[in-house]
Amino acid sequence: MWASSVASANATDRRGDAAHMQAALALARRGLGRTWPNPAVGCILVKDGRVVGRGWTQRGGRPHAETEALRRAGNAAEGATAYVSLEPCNHHGKTPPCAEALIAARITRTVVAMEDPDPRVAGRGMAMLREAGIEVTPGIGEAEAREINEGFFLRLEKNRPLVTLKLAMTLDGRIATRTGESRWITGEPARARSHLLRAQHDGVMVGSGTVLADDPLLNVRLPGLERESPLRIVLDGRMRLPLTSALVAGARDTPTWLVTLPGGDKHRRQAFVSCGIEVIEAPASRDGGLDLTQVLARLAQHGLTRLLVEGGARLAAALLRDDLVDRLAIFRAPSLIGGDGLPAASGFGLERLAEMPQFVPMEIVELGLDRLETYRRAH
Repeated sequence: MWASSVASANATDRRGDAAHMQAALALARRGLGRTWPNPAVGCILVKDGRVVGRGWTQRGGRPHAETEALRRAGNAAEGATAYVSLEPCNHHGKTPPCAEALIAARITRTVVAMEDPDPRVAGRGMAMLREAGIEVTPGIGEAEAREINEGFFLRLEKNRPLVTLKLAMTLDGRIATRTGESRWITGEPARARSHLLRAQHDGVMVGSGTVLADDPLLNVRLPGLERESPLRIVLDGRMRLPLTSALVAGARDTPTWLVTLPGGDKHRRQAFVSCGIEVIEAPASRDGGLDLTQVLARLAQHGLTRLLVEGGARLAAALLRDDLVDRLAIFRAPSLIGGDGLPAASGFGLERLAEMPQFVPMEIVELGLDRLETYRRAH
């Protein structure tokens, strides 16, 4: 009877831990697209069954989530349990170690979703807490925590950001008519969701062909989220980007990068710099265009963790060919264009079905008459 009561109490504790960690994970998602080069982390402080502090990683990666939660809790943090979506850091950077802050606040227990794979942390944050006499419970909500910060982990492990390829297409996989008309395949709810997707990524990338055809703004135009526009990136090996384009005109208000091949026209490069654009060089691929693996490495070196790609059939095909797409965000309209329309991805030399890029469904969201289908890479 006693053993049964203990088991029941433990199950209740686990359910409580899971519920509080879900709240911390939801806070972590608030930082997506805003915290790079740092991960997006959420923290909840709970004392006597009541939440006494909440925090999430702020813009630019600091203050950290734990610091924010402790600041809001004040003296109420003493004796509380901290629920953190990623292991608290133990090293000195631009902010003091979060593990030290939790110890100083006299937290009695910490529940951690997952270990931080950053070599500067890698379990040492939890070890510091244990050495200070704080109980540490790891692994609660780990799968969701890993999904939230997959881009941060990819940057550490593979020297590139998470790449989400966004496509707006018809039922038959077309993104434009045979004349190139593509506005608007999807309706207003889908377009609004597309802007939200931009706000959740560090940068949005297109090729120069998309800019020449559409002259896009690539910003966030949702009420209240205008300041959350991501970094705008144009792949332009020959620096064809018109100086009169909307991207160039708005470069001083919204950070804009142009990635090009080495050795381009110095005067044109200087013209872009004078307009507020940062020019980044990346090496050529075998076919003479930009080497996309190296492009992503350059972006990772600049701190990017999450990249949304919106540019055209050729760029989509090149990324798929090089196995560089981690997620697909497909906005699908209930309409048809036919075989003479522009396909979502140009040909990329696939000869065998076994070589197809494989993806696993994550979520389907109805958006008016349209739907957003999200997929992740099959590992």
